Amino acid sequence: MRETAGKTSGETSGPRLRTALPAGVPRALRRLPDMREEPAVDIVGLVKRYGSKTAVDGLDLSVARAAVTAVLGPNGAGKTTTVEVCEGYRRPDAGTVRVLGLDPVTEAAALRPRIGVMLQSGGVYSGARAEEMLRHTAGLHAHPVNVDHLMERLGLASCGRTPYRRLSGGQQQRLALAMAVVGRPELVFLDEPTAGLDPQARRATWELVRDLRRDGVTVVLTTHYMDEAEQLADDVAIVDGGKVIAQGSPEQLCRGGAENTLRFTGRPGLDLASLLKALPSDSTADELTSGSYRVAGKIDPQLLATVTSWCAQNGVMPDRISVERHTLEDVFLELTGKELRA
Repeated sequence: MRETAGKTSGETSGPRLRTALPAGVPRALRRLPDMREEPAVDIVGLVKRYGSKTAVDGLDLSVARAAVTAVLGPNGAGKTTTVEVCEGYRRPDAGTVRVLGLDPVTEAAALRPRIGVMLQSGGVYSGARAEEMLRHTAGLHAHPVNVDHLMERLGLASCGRTPYRRLSGGQQQRLALAMAVVGRPELVFLDEPTAGLDPQARRATWELVRDLRRDGVTVVLTTHYMDEAEQLADDVAIVDGGKVIAQGSPEQLCRGGAENTLRFTGRPGLDLASLLKALPSDSTADELTSGSYRVAGKIDPQLLATVTSWCAQNGVMPDRISVERHTLEDVFLELTGKELRA
């Protein structure tokens, strides 16, 4: 089992999951404020090949501290290899990678106590019980999260004595998440953290990720769920062909995609020529079906005011006005031409 090892000590206690160090911990053990000046992950020109195949081809990526960054890409895009290089499990063929200011390969011993890694499968003794695995992992760290509270938080309390091989897929997933965060890491890599979870467990996982961010932990998240990325991520990096082809907040990426749409309904057969004259030159307006109208372009407060003013001037009482913004999935499909699971 691959683990993030550190100084052994007892557990801290408390009614809530907190990743910040408890009161009384010497200042020398706390994260230094000036470390926030540099990215948590800084990748420049990363190249990784497997024989004749280039999995990562000159990838650049910067991950801000104390934020959630979602790395999205179709299968084979290179995102998993990139994350494995950051975790120190693969050596790059070219480029530079710094994680918390350290080289994840040559300085692995110094880095691993400071990061948490969520493993999808493999490397776990099938006969070990869930609780003993989590307590063993907690015991490798100086200031772990309270194990009982964490198991309760993630719905693992009822299966603590169950061998790993008998856990359901969702329980194994939640245990992997617990093992990744129990050591209070500065940076945690979460690989598909809600895959196979029911809606309640998924929401609990989302809240835990939000708690991590509030406590100043950096989270790098890979996911196949676009709504998860939109809900959790401060920053999204879209990877395809071994490169980052777009990066920004979900709002920035959605604004940068195809134009948004304003729709309204009114009496059929409206003369839209005068509306087009009032709109910006790059806008369009058409009647999709009888009495159903669409305005496309840069949808902002000024354009909305123009449309409602035109309606008032022409005696049109719109039954419904709605603004349909581009989703992250729309942007992803537009940039890659592929379904996320393709």
